[in-house]
Amino acid sequence: MTTCDETPRTAEAPEQAPALPRRTTLLLALAGAVAVANVYFAQPLLATLSQDFGISEGAVGAIVTLTQIGYGLGLFFIVPLGDLVDRKRLITVQLVLLALALTAVGLSGTASVLLIGMTLMGFLAVVTQSLVVFAASLAGPAQRGRVVGLVTSGVVIGILLARTASGLLADLASWRTVYLASAVLTLALTLALHHELPRRTAPRPALTYGQLLASTVALFTRERVFRDRALLALLVFAAFSTLWSCVALPLSEPPQSLTHTAIGAFGLVGAAGALAAAPAGRLHDRGFAQRTTGVALALLVASWLPLAFTRQSLWALALGAIVLDLAVQAVHVTNQSLIYGLRPDAGGRLIGGYMVFYSIGSATGAVGSTAVYAAAGWGAVCLLGAAISATALVLWAVTRRGTGD
Repeated sequence: MTTCDETPRTAEAPEQAPALPRRTTLLLALAGAVAVANVYFAQPLLATLSQDFGISEGAVGAIVTLTQIGYGLGLFFIVPLGDLVDRKRLITVQLVLLALALTAVGLSGTASVLLIGMTLMGFLAVVTQSLVVFAASLAGPAQRGRVVGLVTSGVVIGILLARTASGLLADLASWRTVYLASAVLTLALTLALHHELPRRTAPRPALTYGQLLASTVALFTRERVFRDRALLALLVFAAFSTLWSCVALPLSEPPQSLTHTAIGAFGLVGAAGALAAAPAGRLHDRGFAQRTTGVALALLVASWLPLAFTRQSLWALALGAIVLDLAVQAVHVTNQSLIYGLRPDAGGRLIGGYMVFYSIGSATGAVGSTAVYAAAGWGAVCLLGAAISATALVLWAVTRRGTGD
């Protein structure tokens, strides 16, 4: 009998499959963008949500934090299911339930209902990672980095344009329109994916659900690359969230006093980071994963210098945001490509477990940055972000020894 930490290393059937059609890859990227955007819609709306629901400025970061906590729970309890059940069915069910959670958020009348709805929305938005794993499983080894890069590009665009879309819709109508419109779009994509995606063809591991979850922990203890890259994910996304979970607060105050639309528009600037995803995937395929990671982390540290001048210059914010997002996504794509290659048969568990650390980092950055801002201002937030980024660079330098390129 197969135990929870002895999953056979049989390759999935798609390893020998022909190249994944570009149409399917782009649809997966679009669906991933829409799903993950829900996690970030609230960031440019924090000031408004604080006023509407009577949440203090120092505590309003809890909206983002609870969403990320829900996301982290979903990564551990839902994403690994893709190794056990038909991924197409799992994705379809998640998207339908996500649409219901979005509707609940859009109709919420009290702070408690809002926070519960946000947590459930985050829990179900992990369908984004189910889509990434599905794309990786359908692609052969020679094209995996490129496919993961393209799908991740869509996810990055969703993360960054979420702020632009939510800010614009909030100014044109209300913040509730953001979530209700997303619910409708989610249902439309559910139908498209149900029609386009193939059913699972790979053999299923002889594991119960409990053994499946236990094997995720076992993989973490056994696979050094998994551990190292998961810790890097925690740090780089803590830095990412330190910026994007807090920047709406100084921008909405004098001397900038920007509208929701203007604050959200900085997502368009940061979307340049999506350009790093596909090239990073190709560099991984060519064997340059470590070098790509090191250069990206050095850029991440450097990005906080222009970001420190956000109150004085929006151009400084734009420059810093471009560099930061490019660096974060280059590391992220490289991480995912490396860890999926360790055990393609356990892709759901590896990606899900890895993304738990992503979620922990995002939640920590959100609550930490808003608390630091309330206590000491924007300069202190930038020092926090720079310290987290420098820690990630040191961790990479220490763990890279004896590991390729």
